[in-house]
Amino acid sequence: MTKLTRLLTWILKAAVFFALFAFALNNQQDATVHLLFGHQWRAPMMLIVLAAFALGLVVGVLGMLPGWWSRRNARASAPPARSDLAPLDDTLTAPPHGV
Repeated sequence: MTKLTRLLTWILKAAVFFALFAFALNNQQDATVHLLFGHQWRAPMMLIVLAAFALGLVVGVLGMLPGWWSRRNARASAPPARSDLAPLDDTLTAPPHGV
């Protein structure tokens, strides 16, 4: 990466951090989450948003685990690549899009 790209990436990360920090400072009031069977959870709104994000992250990772495991098992049991196959002929490939 060039120095300019690194600088722009750092500035973008800093801007996102400060925007989220300002959001957290502006949402410190208590909120109530009504759970099942009459239970309630009272906490600052930012804590509730953070908990919802973390829960979504966990559910997403758990949903992706079966696919990761099946690809890992398929890769582990795949036969080694054959080196005696002829290389592909470049003349048979399609020209770039738009040409």
